[in-house]
Amino acid sequence: MRRTFVWRVIAAYALCRMFSVLLLTVVSRYQAPVDWTGPHPNYLSMTILWDGFWYRQVAEFGYPSALPVDALTGAVQENAWAFYPAFPMMSRALMNLTGLGFPVVGSTLALLLGFGAAVVMGLLLRGKVGPGVALAAVAVFAACPVSPSLQIAYTESLAILLLCGFLWAISKERWILTAGLALLIGLTRALALPLAIVALVAGVLRWRRRAQDPISTREGWSALAALGSSGAAGLLWPLIVSIGAGSPLAYTDTMGAWSVGGSVKLLRPWIEYVAEPWNAVRVASALAVIVAMTVGPWAERLGTELRTWILAYTGYVILVDAPSTSLFRHLLPMFPLIVVAIGGGWRERLPRWMAWRTGFLIVAGLAGQVWWVWALLRFVPPSDFPP
Repeated sequence: MRRTFVWRVIAAYALCRMFSVLLLTVVSRYQAPVDWTGPHPNYLSMTILWDGFWYRQVAEFGYPSALPVDALTGAVQENAWAFYPAFPMMSRALMNLTGLGFPVVGSTLALLLGFGAAVVMGLLLRGKVGPGVALAAVAVFAACPVSPSLQIAYTESLAILLLCGFLWAISKERWILTAGLALLIGLTRALALPLAIVALVAGVLRWRRRAQDPISTREGWSALAALGSSGAAGLLWPLIVSIGAGSPLAYTDTMGAWSVGGSVKLLRPWIEYVAEPWNAVRVASALAVIVAMTVGPWAERLGTELRTWILAYTGYVILVDAPSTSLFRHLLPMFPLIVVAIGGGWRERLPRWMAWRTGFLIVAGLAGQVWWVWALLRFVPPSDFPP
């Protein structure tokens, strides 16, 4: 049964990725030739736009030994240190092994990692909500508007794979595996800090049932290792950047180069955004929906760890992210909410109209892909909004 389930997940994911391949191929005909694409844009060209350029720089040339600065103002300029090393270094290793270029290796690696993410996500959700709901949730995830980012030279597929592994491991109280995956996430994408909250909650839950299920010395230290590693994961890459670039503030200075005003200001982008009343209403409504979907009885089957992750990551996005066009892509880690959206999170109630909800969300997701690829991924010179 497990093998059959895995193959169904792979088949559902493959169908959605085939749609994305066709979409990217068609849109490439309307992509203007730019430095990123070369004179004849094609499918592979579409996979190395935007951040793909920076991951290619890291894969081919590594990181700069010093931060580039503006000759007049001395301000730190955009540079490769903003991009985490796991995906580009894996790409570099495969490029050296195969002799192929980054466009082929980067896109293929992301695609294969996406299949792995879908399988681990399916197994994670299967243990929570059963195979039917899990398969439906993975299908909706695979079809969602920003899902083409799982097959371009971005870190999304690797990050989701490791995140699903982390959530599975901590749900099963595999503490050492949890610790290792947290550190890998810390080298993959800037989403590690909320992991510490999930690890803390999981540790407290384990401590509360110690009378019925005593904690051995080994398990206790392993749980502390998981908590410590989850906390350290969020600081790991900034520490490496400070050493590699020779400046204690190298990471924040680099991230500031992409920020309005030239510096990182926690919460400030959102505070400025909600100063407009209509924006405040939209943000408040979105947060209310997320919280309601997470804490209500319709999400009970997700379990405490997954619900904690949703809330912790939401807070993290508000703290460090900005209301930009990239926000759509940054919401991918909130995939457990799909279970609630299709009605599969109730503990003592069978999913109602799940097939209709799933079908609607898949169709809406595929239509949304057309918008996302055309409006955001496609680069319209001389400047454009990033995906």
